[in-house]
This record gives sequence, structure tokens and C-alpha cells, in this order.
Amino acid sequence: MKRPAIRWILYGLPVPVLVLSLLVGPSDVMSPGQAVLWMARRLAGFSGQADAKEALVSAILWNVRLPRVLLTFLVGGALAASGNSIQALFRNPLVCPYLLGLSSGGAFGAALALTTSWIPLQPSAFLFGLLAVTSSYLLARVRGRIATVSLILSGVIVSGIFTSLLTILQFLTDPFKLQTIVHWTMGNLHNATWEKVRSAAPLILASTACLFLMRWRMNVLALGDEEMRAVGLNPEREKLLLILPATLAASASVAVAGVIGLAGLMVPHMVRMMIGPDNTHTLPACFAFGGSFLLLVDNLSRTTASFELPVGVFTTLAGGPFFIFLLKRAGIGWET
Repeated sequence: MKRPAIRWILYGLPVPVLVLSLLVGPSDVMSPGQAVLWMARRLAGFSGQADAKEALVSAILWNVRLPRVLLTFLVGGALAASGNSIQALFRNPLVCPYLLGLSSGGAFGAALALTTSWIPLQPSAFLFGLLAVTSSYLLARVRGRIATVSLILSGVIVSGIFTSLLTILQFLTDPFKLQTIVHWTMGNLHNATWEKVRSAAPLILASTACLFLMRWRMNVLALGDEEMRAVGLNPEREKLLLILPATLAASASVAVAGVIGLAGLMVPHMVRMMIGPDNTHTLPACFAFGGSFLLLVDNLSRTTASFELPVGVFTTLAGGPFFIFLLKRAGIGWET
């Protein structure tokens, strides 16, 4: 199949996946047919009086499943778009948004909030994630310039510091709070609410829109600093303009969903294998495919066993082997 056709398939993939995800979930009082009927009535604008059974179906779909589906899609799309941008910046398909200490900073912020109980969880995780990335950026800045290797090393150092602080918190906290902290670091979406959707959606959509506007600059960044100066662009300024929205998108996701591994690393690579390395096409495709991919993984985590696995664990269990299969089968690399 030709790449333009694959691109349009990826762009349209979220629609059936979003609808399918609303039909998935453990429920003894609602069948998939009733869910379809509810969606059809909503789309048709039906506002008649509902009986008790219809009211219960509406409550399940509107208050439980729909916010989880929307939040999962936004988180998956944000991580994939951020991963695509970071990989273009570092010219390396093996890096992800967590490289600059984002995950460890966000995990420490969340653990601090869960330990103290008077600090709000989501703002704390978001701010400490931003603090970690800002620290990595400032440490790597020497004489007004930022070398890629220095930025990566700074991220490793900052990540190690926040991981150590997180370990101290886990050691000092009581066992009940420790269980909550560990569960959060695994990544989970079972407690998704409309409040979380409203808090994360503006940041994710705004930062992703900024990345979309800068997608052509990612192709120039992938060429290297000297090539950027040759066309009249400032590499340091362009890196900052790209890192900021990519960090905002990923940190907003971490704040509401915890640490979800592999999504930001694997999805951009899979998209490049399907449609090529042109960032003007891979960025929107990554957002669409990343959201759909995480939705499918979340559906599996809800239905595979009698208990619900954290989605962050399931992305590794389900996505890792699939990624290896695609890589070996296609034999396509970064330059293709």
C-alpha cells in the first residue's frame, strides 16, 4: 500500500477506535447494543424521558467510559507527538520524552503530593516534571549553546537525582501510601474523570498545536546545527522552542496518568516505518496513531484478566514484542 493511503488510514483510525472503546468494559447491566443505541440517540439529539435502565446506561457511558476514553486518547497522542519531536531534535529514534528527567521529576512530584496529602497531585507532578526538564536544559547550556550530548547527559543526571529523592520518599512513607505511589508510577487510567480531562486537555491540545506548527522545522533540526545556521536559523533557539511544547505535552500526560512507558518511544518509530521520516506527516500521524494505540492497549488491560492491569505495565508487555516483530519484519530504520 502506498504511503499517502496509509497516512489517511492513520488519520481516520481514531474514529472507529474511539467508538469501539466505548463498547468495551466490564458491566453486568449494559450490553454493547445498548451502548450503540445510546450513542445513536446522542448523535440524533434525542432528549426524551429516559427510564431507569437508560439512565443507568447513560451514567456508565457518560461519567465512566467517555472521560476515560478521551483522556486515554489525549495522553497517548501527546506522548507520541512529544516522542516524535524529541527524536527529531536528537536525531535518534531511541530517545523518548522521559529522556530529560520528565518521568522521574513527575514521579517525585506525585509522590510528594501523595505523601504530604496537602499538596495537589496533578499540579505537583506537572511542575516537578517541568522543573526536571528545565534543570536539564540549564545544565546543558554552556556559553549560550546547547550540545545534544550535553543535554542527554544532563537529563540522565537530573533523572538520577529525582529518582534518588523518590526512593527516599518511598523509604520514609508508610506502607499504605507507598502502595499508592508505586501504583501511580506504573501508569494508570482507571480513575479518569471529567475533571482530569478538563485539566489536561487544554495543555495537551495547545502544546500539540505548537508542535504541529513547527513540524517543518523538525526536518531542519534533524539535519544538524551547522545546516540550520546555513539556512539562517538559530539552533539553540529552535531547540528551546521545540523542547518547551514537547515537555508541556508529556508532563501534562504524566500528571494525569502516571508514567506510561514505551508509548513515546515506540509509536513514532512505528509511524516512520509505515509512512517515512518526514515530520510534516509523522507528527499528526503520531498523535492519531498514538491515541488509538493507547486506547487499544487500555481496552486489553481492562478485559484480558478478571483484574485490571496498570496500562503502563501493559504497554510494555503488549507493545514490546509487537515492536520487535515489526522491526524484524520490516527491516526499516531511521534513514528510510
